[in-house]
Formats: sequence, C-alpha cells, structure tokens
Amino acid sequence: MSQTIGTHNAVVDAPGSAHGITGKGLKTGQLGLLAVVVLGISTIAPAYTLTSALGPTVAQAGLQLPVIFLIGFIPMILVSLAYRELNADSPDSGTTFTWVTKAFGPWIGWMGGWGLLAANIIVLSNLAGVAVDFFYLFLAQLTGSPELADLSANKPLNVATCFVFVGLAVWVSYRGLHTTKIVQYGLVGFQLLVLGLFVAMAFANWSTSETAIPFSWDWFDVTKIETFGQVAAGISLSIFVYWGWDVCLTVNEETANGKKTAGAAGTLTAVVVLGIYLLVTIATMMFAGVGTDGIGLNNEENHANVFTALASPVMGPFAILMSLAVLSSSAASLQSTFTSPSRSLLAMAHYGALPKPFAHMSRKFSTPGFATIAAGALSAGFYAIMHVVSENVLNDTILALGLMICFYYGLTAIACAWYFRQTAFSSLRNLMLRFVCPLVGGIGLFVVFVQTAVDSWAPEFGSGSEIFGVGLVFVLGIGILAMGAVFMLIMSRVRPGFFRGETIRRDTPALVVPE
Repeated sequence: MSQTIGTHNAVVDAPGSAHGITGKGLKTGQLGLLAVVVLGISTIAPAYTLTSALGPTVAQAGLQLPVIFLIGFIPMILVSLAYRELNADSPDSGTTFTWVTKAFGPWIGWMGGWGLLAANIIVLSNLAGVAVDFFYLFLAQLTGSPELADLSANKPLNVATCFVFVGLAVWVSYRGLHTTKIVQYGLVGFQLLVLGLFVAMAFANWSTSETAIPFSWDWFDVTKIETFGQVAAGISLSIFVYWGWDVCLTVNEETANGKKTAGAAGTLTAVVVLGIYLLVTIATMMFAGVGTDGIGLNNEENHANVFTALASPVMGPFAILMSLAVLSSSAASLQSTFTSPSRSLLAMAHYGALPKPFAHMSRKFSTPGFATIAAGALSAGFYAIMHVVSENVLNDTILALGLMICFYYGLTAIACAWYFRQTAFSSLRNLMLRFVCPLVGGIGLFVVFVQTAVDSWAPEFGSGSEIFGVGLVFVLGIGILAMGAVFMLIMSRVRPGFFRGETIRRDTPALVVPE
C-alpha cells in the first residue's frame, strides 16, 4: 500500500523500497568510484580552503596547527563511518535529512536537513567571494597591472562579479553530473598539480625566507595548546577544511553500486585530503613562520587569503599559477557544491517537507532544476547581504560555517548510533562502526558546537562585526538555526503529511549484518 504527495510520488513501504525510501527521477549509474572521489575533493577544494582557513586557524592554534588538523580529522573519519553505514542501509540523496528522520522522527530530521542546507548556502557565498578576489588578482598578474587586483574592493563590482560566477556554476550544475564530471576532472587535476609544485618549492627554498622556521615534531604535541577554547576554535576551523566529503553520499542515487561506492568514496576522500593538508601546512609553516610581520601566518593582513601573500615569495615567476589554481579551485567547488543543496532540497520536497516546486526535475537533464536555481539565488543573495554587513566576510562566514557543520554532522552521527542501536551488539564490527565510532564522533562535534557558540557571542571572536552587541558569527550560526525552526513550524502547517510520519517512517533496521 502506498501514499503519494504532490506531483512526485513519495511511496511508503512500496515494494523494493528501503523503509519508505523511494527514487526521485535522478539518472542512475552515472558515476564510478574515481568520479565520486574527484567530486568530493572538488567540493572540499583544497587550494581555496587552505588560502581561506590557514590564517584564522593559525591565529587560534599557533605552532600546533598540524596537530589541530589531525584532531579535527578524528571526528570527520568517525562521522564518515556513520554516513557509510547509513548509506548502506538506506541510500538516499537526502542523506542527513532522510537518515535523521528515520532515527529521530520528522521534526529533528527537518532541522538536520536545514543545517545541511544552511552550511551549503553559506559556503557557496564564501566560494564565490574567493573566486572574485582571485579572478581580479589573476587579471592583475596576467596583464602586469596591479591596480586591477584592487577592483575586488569595489563592492558593487564585487557583488556583480559574484553573481556571474554563481550563474555559470548553476548552468553547469543544471546540465547534470556528466557535464559536472568533465569540468571537475580538469579543474581538480590542475589545482592538485599546482599545490604539489608549491609544496616542493616551499620545502626546497624554506631556509631562504626571512620568517622561516625549521620543522619540529612539537607541532604535533597537543599538550602545548594552552586552553580548551583554543582547541575548540581550532577544531571548528579545521572541520571547515575537511567539510564537503559528504557530497559523495549525496550522489548515491546516481552512482554505480551506490550503497557501497558512495560510502567508500566519502571515507577515501577524507583520507586523501588529510594527506594534502598536512603537506601544505608543514611546508607553509616552515617557509612563512607564524609571526605577525611580513608573510608570517599570524599577520592579520594575510588571513583572508594566505596564498596571495605567499605565492610570489615561494613560487617566483610561477606565482600566477597559484592564483589560477585558487581561482579554479573555488570555481570548481562553487559548481560541485551545488550538487548537495540541490539534491537535499529535492529530497525534502519529494517527501513533503518543502513546497512542491523544489521537487521539479529537468526532463532533459534529469536534474533537480528548480532546486539548483533556488540554491544559486539564495547563495548569491546571502553573499550580497554579508558583503554589506561584515567587514571581513570570509572570516565570519568560515566561523559560522563551522557551527553549521558541527550541528548537522554531529546530529547525523548520533542518529546512526540510535538508528542501529538494536543491531549494534550483533557483532564487534557493528558495535564499533554502527555505535561506538558514530557516537564518539557526534558527541565530540556537539561539544565543539556548544563551546564555539558560547565563545562567538562576543564580537571579537570573529571580525569584530556585531548586531546589537552580539557577535556576527553567533548571529549567523545560531540565528540561522533559529530561523530554520520558525520555517519548520510554518511548513508543518502547510505540508503536515511529512510531520505526521506519512512519507518517511521512523524505524530501525532488521537484525542482519550487511554484506
């Protein structure tokens, strides 16, 4: 027996469905393991992420930056295991929204989906901002006219350029994963090649820098971090640099053997990115040092875009390649990141948690057309508003993004432990991967979430921007979650079926061990 909603059917316990999970019209079998990993690396965008996050993270962690990255990786790998287990049970493009609903019910599930959407909208605006900065820097280097780089400081021109980048990214995303895959192979390959060149040249020439410091194993000593607040802030920022691997799970319905491939790709992506970050971080610290002068990583003038300051000293005449790499990295991630919110919006509408238009599929490309355009409009609008309100839009949005990530990743991990609670003790494998690891990862992320939220109340936590005396980071992070709760109450009146449990049933899996 089945029930339907709107123009796109949402079937409850239909034959062949997994506990009410149903297809949404996405084209299946488009991606293999390599393509999904490339998509994950593209979304994380190592070059863009490092240039945006190295400065703020060093400001919190100092010389312990490498160990902070390692500590931040621990909850990430634990959460990725939770995602893999949930995906093997119920592969669905809604990921957090769908799985948390199955574990805790529609109200908490809706907020989990909102957290994921908010994180993606925030980062899309941030990606566009970095793309704009490096676009004009690249033009300045290419033409030999330094004044062109200053055009990014012109707010109307900056916002207009941002809209162009977002529009191009939406166009590629609308055309589907086949077009996305072709674009991403070229852009991801190029940025990894340039990062490899940067690391090699930094290691080879580090001793020639006036701010250079020698490598020390003390950088991996967590006891040298002075306060837990520093640990929490550093981890929150490092979580941002790993964030994005879950896009591998978002495309599970469009991946060949999605139950296994998507989960494996998410974990593999996180491990590969950890290796990239450690190499780049160590090389950068050795060459630039952590001082407050010149190219030192603690120089506040370098925080927004570290590679802007380091590219020429490290790479000399090849510095233009780094500008182009960060530009291509942010542009590639801007495009690939649309995959996650568009499919999350599609799933939420498909199951009756959002208005029907978000479930509209492009007949020509089999993509969530309306949701993709909506995600683009929201991210562009958010960027325009933030560019007016905040004096340091990149730093504030990164810190707020850390709150969003901790919330929905932590919620998903804890949902995994609760969902599998009846099968967790059937084997040692299930106990560790379905219960212990997800629970530890989820609790760890919520501890960081609470600590960061408390600290971010003060304006000085971020750029100093405030609204009625409250720090902008807190307003963005907690305020957006509160806005989601209000919107959820509205949707419960407009589309009550989902909130009554008619489309996704709260349940637990049968007592079986997966293959």
